[in-house]
Amino acid sequence: MTNQELAQRRQQAFAAGQSNAFDIFIDRAENAQYWDTEGNRYIDLGAGIAVLNTGHRHPKVLAAVKEQLEHVTHTCMTVTPYAAAVELAEKLNQLAPGHSTKKTALFSSGSEAIENAIKIARHYTKRSGVIAFDGGFHGRTSMAMALTGKVNPYKKGFGPFPAEVYHVPYPNAYVGISERQALDAIEMRFKVDIEPERVAAIVVEPVQGEGGFYRAPVSFLKALRQLCDQHGIVLIIDEIQSGFARTGKLFACEYAEVEPDLMTIAKGLGGGFPISGVVGKAEIMDSPQPGGLGGTYGGSPIACAAALAVIDIIVEEQLCAKALSIGEQLTGRLNNLQQCYPALIGDVRHLGAMIAFELVHAGDAQQPNPELTKAIVAESAKKGLILLSCGTRGNVIRLLPALTAQPAILDEAMDILTEVMASLV
Repeated sequence: MTNQELAQRRQQAFAAGQSNAFDIFIDRAENAQYWDTEGNRYIDLGAGIAVLNTGHRHPKVLAAVKEQLEHVTHTCMTVTPYAAAVELAEKLNQLAPGHSTKKTALFSSGSEAIENAIKIARHYTKRSGVIAFDGGFHGRTSMAMALTGKVNPYKKGFGPFPAEVYHVPYPNAYVGISERQALDAIEMRFKVDIEPERVAAIVVEPVQGEGGFYRAPVSFLKALRQLCDQHGIVLIIDEIQSGFARTGKLFACEYAEVEPDLMTIAKGLGGGFPISGVVGKAEIMDSPQPGGLGGTYGGSPIACAAALAVIDIIVEEQLCAKALSIGEQLTGRLNNLQQCYPALIGDVRHLGAMIAFELVHAGDAQQPNPELTKAIVAESAKKGLILLSCGTRGNVIRLLPALTAQPAILDEAMDILTEVMASLV
């Protein structure tokens, strides 16, 4: 079956809204590479959007899943639970940043984690308002979509959205938004939209994912922590894309030494199997009444087994250190490209293996170049390299390699990118 034939069948079978970036249909995968139904090989620098930190089909993940398959595949954890879920919750509580006693709730997707974090925060505080950030991405379900700070394609035509969600600028020195401006914007919301005594939560990504891989300054996260403490607001840190060794620490907020009240997790936790969670301070997590949280597939035994294996792999294979090494390797190559094309590559940035470069016109941060961004992504795929774009202006390319990727494979990927840049400009 060819890619073109499958693309035609997919178009007839799938809703148009559930689109795909490439008409490439994958037949098999291994670590940082995969092969389509026609046998073409690709280097994967998307990792399923930061899901496969441990690479495609890691042997230890596969072994854990196969063993679990021999015991039980589903009972619904809210009916009759199982040991794997208890063990996973215990480990997550132990690993979560900060010294407070923690508890966990398990779900299936990042959006579910966000939705439930808001439920928990509102129940605990008996408040309704939520503050989120421009450029943030928290999912496509109702509340998650309301929190997301990007209209097209995520919010366009889907309103009205849940009430009492307020957006403020995210600090971004590259485009001229200072930490002070972002904090002042929150204070302005308190003056013109909602008093702080009615705000249940502030939701923030320590590194914006879909927004463009912008990192929140350490001092900004500390200021948010202080602000939330001052007003009794729950600080929710969204580690869905940045968690599980991606940034060189288990969770990106550890760089700021900030303890979340609630932390949302997903993606890299499952090693390719769908699982998510909210981990937070026990007093807050215990607020909702029994039965108030849950879901049919949340914390499935298969996904719990995979997640336990992922946590072991991160430790055994020192993936935090490898993320740092990968970040240095790839940004070194990107910096060389920026020297060759200073008018086009406006910025190169990374935190561990959460890496991005921003494409502009005439070296000007205020002149985004989404056309070149699309061309690079498309041409790279033709040459066997999978890249992902992002950013509210559509002009950022993000690199999310498996943390288990061999250095030679990553060098090959950058060779392809270098060739593509030369062919397009």
